[in-house]
Amino acid sequence: MSDTPLLRTPLFENHVALGAKMVPFAGWEMPVQYSGIVPEHQAVRKAVGVFDISHMGQFIVSGDDALAFLNRSLTNDVSKLEIGQGQYSLMLNDAGGVIDDLILYRTSQLEYFVVVNASMIDVDWAHLRSLLSSEEDVHMANLSDATAGLAVQGPKSRAVFEKIFGSEAVFPPHNSIFVSADDAGFMWLCGTGYTGEDGFEFFSPASNASAWFDKIVAAVREEGGVPCGLGARDTLRLEMGYPLNGNDLSPAKTPLEAGLGFFVAMEKEAFTGKAALTSQKKAGLPSKLAAFKMTGTAPPPRPHYPVAYNGEIVGEVASGTQSPSLSAGIGMVYLPTEAAKIGTAIEIEIRGRRFPAEIVKKPFYRKDGV
Repeated sequence: MSDTPLLRTPLFENHVALGAKMVPFAGWEMPVQYSGIVPEHQAVRKAVGVFDISHMGQFIVSGDDALAFLNRSLTNDVSKLEIGQGQYSLMLNDAGGVIDDLILYRTSQLEYFVVVNASMIDVDWAHLRSLLSSEEDVHMANLSDATAGLAVQGPKSRAVFEKIFGSEAVFPPHNSIFVSADDAGFMWLCGTGYTGEDGFEFFSPASNASAWFDKIVAAVREEGGVPCGLGARDTLRLEMGYPLNGNDLSPAKTPLEAGLGFFVAMEKEAFTGKAALTSQKKAGLPSKLAAFKMTGTAPPPRPHYPVAYNGEIVGEVASGTQSPSLSAGIGMVYLPTEAAKIGTAIEIEIRGRRFPAEIVKKPFYRKDGV
């Protein structure tokens, strides 16, 4: 157990005042739930919820060579971004393993806004700095300690948006970013989320966070929603099959094995990890990240539970939970490629007993029910 004190977001006192249950997460003391994981999950699916995402990291990368630098540092093709657009991308090591997954936005001709995972802020910053050449015109700023972030997610997020920003304000389209500045500082308003629902995220100066949070919580409650913790955020993202870095993504697995090849621009001339990915594609993938659903009555699957195929243990659960929307256990696991096909029968070992499961197509949850 680490002796390092847990970090707190600028909204810590707000969470405590609302009766949140606080837990350690990625070095931070964060709310895992307020009213309960299931009601918070259902609120986001049916109405709206607000999450504190202030623990996540934000970098600014700018300069004449910023595009070329980011294009060789990340997997996706940064040159495809128009000003105001964002994209999902990955940061790899030389062996092609995933250091982190992130969202990259182009905020102007020569500037980019990068949002990284909370536990990886220092690692990502050091990695990017290590790739930077002194001859390049690239400037980097780490804003993580100075900013706070909120995510408003759910079918009624647009109604909340209008209450907060006015009916004339433009709701950010999917994978977009608007940047504004006033006497209180900059705001980055993003059309992204981690739940599969309509919604937006925004980052602003930490000094303004408490007031923003209180205002948004009030608007969310008016629309039948609630403040939400990390527990619901995890069940929501897993129902969509979205990976969690540290569970479903790791330096030991490539994005090709993780099923994220769509976000890897192999046609680019060069990027960190490309040679390893090229070799892996030629040799064939040793494993694939597969989605599974429990097929009978069983306890919820949890990370690290052993997974059996044809009677033999072949891996362990990467992410697993009880799906509130499906009333069934779901999860993801790296399996040998022959075992990762849709319809394959596997078993999850839970407290010494094996329970049946089946490989299914992602996402687990679909709004149309199909």
